[in-house]
Amino acid sequence: MTDLPLVWPAPAKLNLMLHITGQRADGYHELQTVFQFLDYGDELKFEPRSDGEVRRIQAVEGIPAEDDLVVRAAKALQQVCGCRRGVDISLEKKLPMGAGLGGGSSDAATTLHALNRIWDCGLSDDALAETGLKLGADVPVFVRGFSAFAEGIGEQLTPIELDCPWYLVITPDIHVSTASIFGDFELTRDCPAIKICGLPDSGWDNVCVPVVEKHYPEVAEALEILGHYAGARMSGTGASVFAAFKTEAEAKRVRDSLRDSGKTAMPESWKDFIARGVNTSPLRAKLDGL
Repeated sequence: MTDLPLVWPAPAKLNLMLHITGQRADGYHELQTVFQFLDYGDELKFEPRSDGEVRRIQAVEGIPAEDDLVVRAAKALQQVCGCRRGVDISLEKKLPMGAGLGGGSSDAATTLHALNRIWDCGLSDDALAETGLKLGADVPVFVRGFSAFAEGIGEQLTPIELDCPWYLVITPDIHVSTASIFGDFELTRDCPAIKICGLPDSGWDNVCVPVVEKHYPEVAEALEILGHYAGARMSGTGASVFAAFKTEAEAKRVRDSLRDSGKTAMPESWKDFIARGVNTSPLRAKLDGL
């Protein structure tokens, strides 16, 4: 399709809460979490090729091309569709890796959706989500593109409507290994299962926090620093922490204070951004507008 955009959004997500209710025989954890999207994230550019080759234009530090989720997503779609077309993929990386914001999974979902249109594959959202699940447990929620209460390993999604505050997100200069957090023997794995109707009264806690703080004291520091100004929480297995505000101006005031507040200032190497929570992801909004 020649009228499709070249540049596509790959938005961030936040886990507003995270409980682990058990562990399956295959090692995967059963969980309950709430996903909300942000109007901020990576951007990908897709330029079709006729030779079947999938190329990433920029290398990602520390990630070989064959392990890159964007490349893997494109090749998975080729295989599912029997497609002989190729693509050059450029990635503008705004989301830090290992931050609990879903950057890699979001990039993969955007690749699946964009190339499904560009290559005229004609796959449904269900088929794309199924393909995405083989790449990572978080990919389906980015494929679907709506705020959700998630169960299973994160792929069983129930749409929910959430308030849409402004979030200040700060990320220490570290890369958290999700595998090491989920593999820690001290991780709580027996949270009582909650029902979606009980969410407003159940609290917004993340059972991974104590284990992450043990391995990564920078996350504990970030929660403490941001906690001086607002209720600070951690997304996923970190490293990013966030707080919600009613207005963008309020979030900006706190960010300014964090940058220049003496002993409570965050280190210069930490990253931060302000974004609005949304119930429909920027990717889904773009797809619905095509």
